[in-house]
Amino acid sequence: MKRIILAQPRGFCAGVQRAVDIVEKSIDKFGSPVFVRHEIVHNKHVVDSLTKKGAIFVDEISDIPENSNTIFSAHGVSDKVENDAKIKSLSIVDATCPLVKKVHIEALRYYEKGYKVILVGHKGHPEVEGTAGRVPGGVKVIETVDHVSKLKFSNKDRLAYVTQTTLSVDDTKQIINALKEKYPSIKGPDTRNICYATQNRQKAVRDLAKFCDVVLVLGNKNSSNSVRLAEISSLTGIPTYRISDHNELNIESIKNYNIIGITAGASTPEILVTDLIKYLKGGFGNNIDVEILDGEEEKVSFKLPEIVR
Repeated sequence: MKRIILAQPRGFCAGVQRAVDIVEKSIDKFGSPVFVRHEIVHNKHVVDSLTKKGAIFVDEISDIPENSNTIFSAHGVSDKVENDAKIKSLSIVDATCPLVKKVHIEALRYYEKGYKVILVGHKGHPEVEGTAGRVPGGVKVIETVDHVSKLKFSNKDRLAYVTQTTLSVDDTKQIINALKEKYPSIKGPDTRNICYATQNRQKAVRDLAKFCDVVLVLGNKNSSNSVRLAEISSLTGIPTYRISDHNELNIESIKNYNIIGITAGASTPEILVTDLIKYLKGGFGNNIDVEILDGEEEKVSFKLPEIVR
């Protein structure tokens, strides 16, 4: 008989839940449309659901009419985006995750103390663009240990680093170690900038893989933390599939596996986990056992902005 084991924790983190709540409460308070710059979180199901309720997602501030109610996504924005919003007299509700805000503050604090700032993260990711755009002097973005070897700073430079919140903890440790080896006096936060939810989910999928024949990771391909979960599971040697929802899974590809592990990225709603279980039961029979692996119980929550409380 087949078994399904669910990772714990999985799915929505406190920052994502806060961002989704902000959009819903803004629509309730201000009426539709409410404009959201970039996807509020990287999940198509969430974006589609909020669109039906009255949110309009746009790429840039220039796409938003003047004086409109506008929300900044959980990934954060640069100073330029904030200034552009002021020029258009937009009424802003900021859904930036508080842990991303913490990185903004840290990067700016280093800059103000005269440090050149290195940002460990994925170029082009909205969070990285937002953090980089908070430092007036700019930052140097690096993604790999190899990038460290190509840095041209001297040991006389005052250097500091911060990190994107959704990176692989193990990969980031390697990059930080390489930075410290090359620049012994560099300042930075070890892996503390990688958020609690990212770390908990990465540990949970590593634990999950120990008990399973195959692991399914629910999360969009543009969700950094979901992609990391799939990478971590794959590195254990267990067959792993990252899927946005059950429609992307060819059930024939996993029919020979008896123990199926399921986890979900921090921007993936639990309804997609429920739908996937129903799909598997429909394909393999309703007598599949479903259990939840012991793991970290998250009790973190973030306050909503006062304007929408």
